Amino acid sequence: MYRPLPDHLTIKTSKVNGLGLFAKEGIAQGANIGISHIEIENNKKETEILRTPLGGYINHSNEANTVKVELHDDRYRKIWTLVALRNIKPEEELTVRYTFYNI
Repeated sequence: MYRPLPDHLTIKTSKVNGLGLFAKEGIAQGANIGISHIEIENNKKETEILRTPLGGYINHSNEANTVKVELHDDRYRKIWTLVALRNIKPEEELTVRYTFYNI
């Protein structure tokens, strides 16, 4: 069955902006949380960066608790995963420093 988010995450109203990603349970520093963005080549042979549900709901912070890590994958040009920069507490919002978008 398709699950847009890992079982240990949920989407709730954010104090940062709109909706955000929240930990349902503690997440250890260094944990790979999941894929946030995928770079693909469209039918015009241009590259595009697509957001997964993780990438679509994570909010920006200058003092983020996750970071995007770029990886290469055989199926796509590039993928980015979210990795916990520190231990994240249950009910804490996950944040990342935006690098793809102007804020």
